[in-house]
Amino acid sequence: MLRIRNLDVAYGSVTVLRRASLHVAAGEIVALIGANGAGKTTLLEAVTGLVRPRAGEIALRGRDVAGLRTEETVALGCSLVPEGRQVFPSLSVRDNLLLGAHVQQRRGRPRHELARDLERVHGLFPRLAERGRQLAGLLSGGEQQMLAIARALMARPSLLMLDEPSMGLAPLVVKDIFAVVSRIREEGCTVLLVEQNARSALRIAQRGYVLETGRVVLEGAADELLANRDVQRAYLGREIDREAEALPA
Repeated sequence: MLRIRNLDVAYGSVTVLRRASLHVAAGEIVALIGANGAGKTTLLEAVTGLVRPRAGEIALRGRDVAGLRTEETVALGCSLVPEGRQVFPSLSVRDNLLLGAHVQQRRGRPRHELARDLERVHGLFPRLAERGRQLAGLLSGGEQQMLAIARALMARPSLLMLDEPSMGLAPLVVKDIFAVVSRIREEGCTVLLVEQNARSALRIAQRGYVLETGRVVLEGAADELLANRDVQRAYLGREIDREAEALPA
């Protein structure tokens, strides 16, 4: 589905990604974990055309997409759920969802198919159906994350990329979000999941990569990474501490 080879990305004189390589097979959830500043978001932005690589290859279903405009990448079947949700706060929930289908509508998607897509995302996130007329800016953080994922799904992606979907959310909401991500994969959508919450990400993923200072330093099956002492020490120990702090006294 996605293959990245020797990807270099820089902002001016600052190199953010250095010869980064990974692949995502059709039907997988692949987790990309790493600390803040490791280059995870930049990698997603390079795939979607928001930043231009300095070197390297990006292929989506065998087609070179490096340097394509974002709307072209979306039309080819790749959708990004950005960090921080980035819903349109002054528009209704329904209008946010319809904007997600904009590229498909321009390509002549029939109205009955649009209605079917709305029904699908409402099935995944029933709360959005209840709040269809509500302004997106008035939703809770968890509801906004649901809306951001549903909006991306309205484009009918083959590859869904999620950037820190658990950020700022309560543990129970995070559990619900990740359950839906698993369901999306079961329905046939491939997922590339960028997360600092390494434990939750690796629990639903088939494989994973660890990114440090712009380089892929480790890769493997998700259960192997969960059991890896270096991964536990660097990424899972802090999560255990945060989980303990969240427990009632």
